[in-house]
Amino acid sequence: MRKLRFILLTLVAVLLVGCGTTSRVPITGRKQTLMVSDGEVLTLASQQYQQFMAQAHRSTNASNTAMVQRVGQRLANAVTKYLNANGLGAEVSNYQWEFNLVQDRQVNAWCMPGGKIVVYEGLLPVTQDEASLAIVLGHEIAHAVAKHSAEQMSNKIRQQQGTQLGAAVLGALGMGQNTRAVVTALAEQGFSFANLKYSRNHENEADHIGLIIAAMAGYDPQVALTFWQRMSQASNSQTAEFLSDHPSDASRIRNIQGWMQEALQYYRQQ
Repeated sequence: MRKLRFILLTLVAVLLVGCGTTSRVPITGRKQTLMVSDGEVLTLASQQYQQFMAQAHRSTNASNTAMVQRVGQRLANAVTKYLNANGLGAEVSNYQWEFNLVQDRQVNAWCMPGGKIVVYEGLLPVTQDEASLAIVLGHEIAHAVAKHSAEQMSNKIRQQQGTQLGAAVLGALGMGQNTRAVVTALAEQGFSFANLKYSRNHENEADHIGLIIAAMAGYDPQVALTFWQRMSQASNSQTAEFLSDHPSDASRIRNIQGWMQEALQYYRQQ
């Protein structure tokens, strides 16, 4: 009876701690539950961003640097205007958008929470023009607006709570330490594969939102198709999609085709 009471109390404690705050992602409307606050995430992100920029080599190409900042700010203005018009302006009120071009041959760009975005010079030969660059930056801005980093952190917190709960329950039921260790390890391995799919979902959502943001800013969303075709040709990765945290290029292009009519409606309103 005591063991059952202990298990029930543990379950209640985890459920109370794990409630979080529920909201909906702008544009897609997907429901998400966050267990970390903007303040916690943005403070950590700002520290990491400053550390990165202190060691990075900023691009010396003034024209390309100005292009990245110009396109990025145009997109940020467009999405902020949309959020304000839909009563969601508070979601980005603490963001400080910043767009930097750094010297690196990688074909890559990334975004930290709060609007800190970095583009590598190696990406520009693939984007080739401002509209295609807007597709990439729209994708990165979408990660920030959708608070994907906070959602990933929240997911890991819930996983840790689940693992701790499982270990406590197994212990209360008299299961040996070695058996509990095996079960816990299997649970953690399962979580890691779940996270791969979870990350792909975020990438798909960022593609969707980013396409809409680019259209809102007056960039033709149709360039996304030719851009991702170029990216596919430039990619050397042979990783199977189900083991990757990014969708395959073919899946990405197919999904973008499905969202194109929605994006064109926003584009035609500009």
